[in-house]
Amino acid sequence: MDHSMAHGAAAGLTRDQLAARSGASHRLVRDCEALGLLDDAACAVGLLRFVRRAHALGFETPEVMELLALWRDERRASFDVKRVALARAQALGERIEELTLMKRLLERLAHGCAGDQRPACTILDELAELKGFAACAANGH
Repeated sequence: MDHSMAHGAAAGLTRDQLAARSGASHRLVRDCEALGLLDDAACAVGLLRFVRRAHALGFETPEVMELLALWRDERRASFDVKRVALARAQALGERIEELTLMKRLLERLAHGCAGDQRPACTILDELAELKGFAACAANGH
C-alpha cells in the first residue's frame, strides 16, 4: 500500500491519514489526487467526505465533478444542483427496473431447474440461447 504524501501535500497528511480522517477509501484518495482535487490542502478532508457521500448516493464521477463545481460556486442556483440530483435519481430508477427484471428472470429460471444430480439445466439452456453467447461457445470461448 502506498503511504506516501498526497499530491499537493494536503495539509501535510499522508494518504492513509486523509483516508482515515475523511472516511474515504485509499482508492478514492488516489482518484481525487489524480484529478487534482487535493491541491487545496485546507479543504482536502472536507472534499473527500463530499466525494465519498456523493458516490454513496450513486453519483458518477462526471456528476460529482459538476456537484463539486456547484458546491464551490457561492453564486450557484440551487436549481442546477436539483437538476443533477433528479437526473441521477431517474437513472437509478431505470437501473432498479433493469435489476428487478433480471432478478425475476433468474428466479424463474432457478424455479424451472430441477437442482438435482442430473446435468439438464434450464438456466444453462437459457444462457446458451442469448444472442452472441452460443456463437462464443461454438468457437470454444
